[in-house]
Amino acid sequence: MHDISDLERRGIPGVFVATVEFTSAAEAQAASLGIDPARVYTEHPIQDRTDEEMWEIADKAVDELIASLTGPQ
Repeated sequence: MHDISDLERRGIPGVFVATVEFTSAAEAQAASLGIDPARVYTEHPIQDRTDEEMWEIADKAVDELIASLTGPQ
C-alpha cells in the first residue's frame, strides 16, 4: 500500500492487488494512510498454486487491472 501511495504522489498510475482475504486489512490501511488507490482483489489463496492456476487467476483479473489504470481518475 505504501508503494501505491508513493506512485500516486509522483503521478504514476498504479493498482493495488491483493487476494480477497486481505480486503478488510487493505481498506483499513488505505484509510489510515488517507488514500483511495485503485485496487483489484483476486481469489484466495495464492500460495501453492500451479503455474496454470496462477495464469487463470491473472486472466480473470487483467481486464479489471487495465480498466483501473486507464479509466477515469
